[in-house]
Amino acid sequence: MFRFYSPYYFLFLAPFFVFIFFVEYRRRRVGVIFSSVAMFSGLPVTFMQRVGGLLPVLFYIGVFLIIVALARPQSGIEEYRVRADGIAIAMCVDRSGSMEAEDFEVGGKVVNRLAAVKKVFRDFVCGNGGKLGGRKDDMIGLIAFGGYVDAFCPLTFDHSTLLEMLDQVNLLVAPKSLRSGADVRRLSRTFEEENMTAIGDTIAIACDRLKDVKAKSKVIILLSDGMQNFGELDPLEAAEIAKTLGIKIYTIGIGAGIASNANGRNIFTMASTSMVDETMLRKIVEISGGKFYSANSTDALEQVYAEIDKLEKTTHEGRIYTQYKELYRYPLIIGATMILAHFILINTRFRRLP
Repeated sequence: MFRFYSPYYFLFLAPFFVFIFFVEYRRRRVGVIFSSVAMFSGLPVTFMQRVGGLLPVLFYIGVFLIIVALARPQSGIEEYRVRADGIAIAMCVDRSGSMEAEDFEVGGKVVNRLAAVKKVFRDFVCGNGGKLGGRKDDMIGLIAFGGYVDAFCPLTFDHSTLLEMLDQVNLLVAPKSLRSGADVRRLSRTFEEENMTAIGDTIAIACDRLKDVKAKSKVIILLSDGMQNFGELDPLEAAEIAKTLGIKIYTIGIGAGIASNANGRNIFTMASTSMVDETMLRKIVEISGGKFYSANSTDALEQVYAEIDKLEKTTHEGRIYTQYKELYRYPLIIGATMILAHFILINTRFRRLP
């Protein structure tokens, strides 16, 4: 890329050419009238005479280069950059006991609900080359909840760390030695509370993480297979808080609420009789301006995230940047040197008497 930043200085060329015309016209007029100069026609023209005749050209070129320098020639390297206007997303994953239900499949293998959720979560963040393209320009945080809420990862662009924290989200289930009804009754109150579901508190903590973030939009994606049965804050009150802060909530009801494996055999979980409270999840999104989804398989869950991916698109704006380098010093130095040399020469070796 090349340009003149102040090309209007080239307007000085018009009077400069007029000046050259009049100077050369007057120079060619005869200064002293002789009856005849034929006697001098045979004299040889020396090198110094030829050089002396070029001195005006030296001056003219020097002035021309000064005008070029005033016009500020610049060269530049053009770059195309993309600015991404990302979205802040708080991912809220239910890890209560009912998520142990093995009614999902991943790669033809029966897995529990949490394993399927983690797999699709990873694809949503990184992309899977299919329905999900990834969210590389978004700030994403991770919150896991049962009866108590754990903020596993703050909002971050470091998605590799985010996914490492996702691997640490595990089920809150009773030890195998306590898999009978009598044993459950003997479990500590703390463990029972851990396996409940505090949706309201989860939304409140997600709002707290998002409220001060500068982003195009702020989104909570809350996934649960149960109902609100623990916590200090009512989910609908939490949704009102999100609405006040301009945060949109998407809720996903996962599974059918029956904790059984792929063979139809019921397995023990702390919430084996709980059902997805779709009414509550729908009211949450109505208040906050989001949308409710239901997913009872891995493919359905992936489709849900794909739809959310389309609804919450990151804005990309392409811009062309050109970084210019000033070149005026080169014609300025050369032009000034030529003018200085002209004045030195006409006042020394090529000085002429009037």
